[in-house]
Amino acid sequence: MNPIPYGKQHITEEDIAAVIETLQSPFLTSGPKVAEFEAAFAEYIGSKYAVAVANGTAALHISCMALGVNAASKVITAPITFSASANCVRYCGGEVHFADIDSNTILLDIYKVRILLESHPKGTFQGIIPIDFAGYPVDMQAFRKLADEYGLWILEDACHSPGGNFTDNQDIIHKCGDCSLADLAIFSFHPVKHIATGEGGMVTTNDEVLYKKLKQYRSHGMIYQGDPALKENHGGWYMELQELGYNYRMPDVLCNLGISQLKRADEGFKKRQFIAKRYDKAFANTKVKTIIPDTNFSHAYHLYVIQIENRKGLYDYLRSKNIFVQVHYVPVHLMPYYKQFGWKKGDFPNAENYYEHCLSIPMYPTLTNEEQEFVIKEILSFVG
Repeated sequence: MNPIPYGKQHITEEDIAAVIETLQSPFLTSGPKVAEFEAAFAEYIGSKYAVAVANGTAALHISCMALGVNAASKVITAPITFSASANCVRYCGGEVHFADIDSNTILLDIYKVRILLESHPKGTFQGIIPIDFAGYPVDMQAFRKLADEYGLWILEDACHSPGGNFTDNQDIIHKCGDCSLADLAIFSFHPVKHIATGEGGMVTTNDEVLYKKLKQYRSHGMIYQGDPALKENHGGWYMELQELGYNYRMPDVLCNLGISQLKRADEGFKKRQFIAKRYDKAFANTKVKTIIPDTNFSHAYHLYVIQIENRKGLYDYLRSKNIFVQVHYVPVHLMPYYKQFGWKKGDFPNAENYYEHCLSIPMYPTLTNEEQEFVIKEILSFVG
């Protein structure tokens, strides 16, 4: 059996043709494909605006900037996530506070967030960054209610969940990242994600003021011709630096690849759910613990995560069989950088227990039935 990774991009002839088309065009960056990709992505997600950026981390950073995160800000997030979900607050000088996860969903536990909020004077915290971990949608209706109670903004990290959604208690469907309940949401186009452009990211919002700030911050903080915010105008060449920003632009060549990939997004989403159901069935009533979403949540399955007692043993065993599984993630609060702020082992028992047992097994649309059966067989062989 050839090596089977935990995640894998799918590049087609149409994708290659899209890249070549852009390479032969007048624009490699800052051209028309950027706006085209943004419009197509906003339509797919269901948001009013979308801003393409260099990667998911850049998306998080300028989102925090647009929301006004500064040295006086305190922001809540989960310890089970890629570190960028917390680092973005630190980039702006803010203070990160973690709350434990729900063991059944591996998502930020809203009850633990409420306890954290109630243990501090009202106004202590400014925002929440919940993560649609592995593709499981956060109950944004509940978080929005809590955020409004405490005057908080919400930045949804939806990197794992394009296409995912949940149905609220009024039977309204909310897509991950559509910003119907969040102020901003962010996505990544890293190769193992649903839409792969190599590098790249997107911020979505329904707020025009935030949208304009995002566009400014992704391009050095510049204001360009045609913007009424220009304080002076020396001629057609004139641009104006009004705030400090960054070069977080996403080039046309990657945007056109994203446009091509987006055309297959629904197909890939359905295949991921099909693969997940086969895993669910295979591991039912075994020593392998899986996460089964509630019926009103449509999981996007960026990852398929199992939990097992002898995680290290299974990890090594599967690698010996050319099955390259992965662990997502080392709890952020236990990283040396965050331990310097006083976080320590024992602070978040659910997150730490999850980390000791979790393993992400192969999940991507081109995973064949034969490959999946081989993965299943070897896992069950190990656990007995």
